[in-house]
Amino acid sequence: MQTILVAEDERAISKVLKVYLAKAGFQVIQAYNGIEAVNKFHADTPSLVLLDVMMPGKDGWAVLKEIRAASTCPVIMLTALNDVHYRLDGLDGGADDYISKPFIADEVVARVRAVLRRSDDVKPPENQSAYGSLTIDFDAHRVTLAEQEVSFTPRDLSLFLFLAAAPNRTFTREQLLDEVWGHDYDGSDRAVDLSVKRIRKALAKWPASEGEIKTLRGLGYQFVAEE
Repeated sequence: MQTILVAEDERAISKVLKVYLAKAGFQVIQAYNGIEAVNKFHADTPSLVLLDVMMPGKDGWAVLKEIRAASTCPVIMLTALNDVHYRLDGLDGGADDYISKPFIADEVVARVRAVLRRSDDVKPPENQSAYGSLTIDFDAHRVTLAEQEVSFTPRDLSLFLFLAAAPNRTFTREQLLDEVWGHDYDGSDRAVDLSVKRIRKALAKWPASEGEIKTLRGLGYQFVAEE
């Protein structure tokens, strides 16, 4: 049974989410402030975190930063802040999805399932490929650079593996959103740009002579490399 950590200080909302998630077959752990959320995350290693932005103790941004420093566990942000800048801040910080309040509990369950599915279902055609010092194990969802594992968030890893499964092929932002984020994603296409930015940062030590994620202005992105 997969475990969901619900970090939400409004107990009524937390209770509703727990009921719906439990009904969907998930085990639910609850935290009511940021400090408790961090402690329970490390103690219980959940499969996914539903993380409210406005919490006492530590806000959601601080909790997300601590989670990302230690883990690639999927995180969905929950907030009443509708401004697109807040959504981009969450995605840029490593969140996998973003749900604005008020929301329908059934939608939250559907988003949880979608994020978990995307982090598990990347099935490229080859088992392993090597590009100079970079090795990609598609079956294990593992990327190593100079024999050191590269840490990605689940969404960034899904995007990188999707691009790497089709070397030298160009994908538009819309195609990448459909394939990696899913057809039900209704956020900004800048999420692709932010994800590529984080991937490039994670691969900063990969020599450009061995490969790169290339931006084709007005067209999209491609993984450029030769085995």
